[in-house]
Amino acid sequence: MTPITTTTNAPTPAAQATLDRLNTPSTLRGGGLGSLDGGDFIRLLTTQLTFQDPLAPTDNQDLLAQMAQFSALAATTESGATLEDIAAKLDRLIAAQEATARAVTNPAP
Repeated sequence: MTPITTTTNAPTPAAQATLDRLNTPSTLRGGGLGSLDGGDFIRLLTTQLTFQDPLAPTDNQDLLAQMAQFSALAATTESGATLEDIAAKLDRLIAAQEATARAVTNPAP
């Protein structure tokens, strides 16, 4: 009868370090999701289409939903920028009106 030997499947220290690095949660660097633009969406969509299963392609409804979501996000971002621009113009208008009111109520001698 041959003796039974047990082997352990413990990874080497280098392999364990790699596994630890891969299993560490990632964090966003830079501007986060706010820094994504149309080019990022096209790259993501192209990558998704490249790696899809040819026997079970992505449903057209799903692709249209993704494009609609991106369009809505772009519109929201654009309207936010427009509102910030309007707010800045209103601030300048109020400051000009206050300066005019001060000049009228306290005329220079």
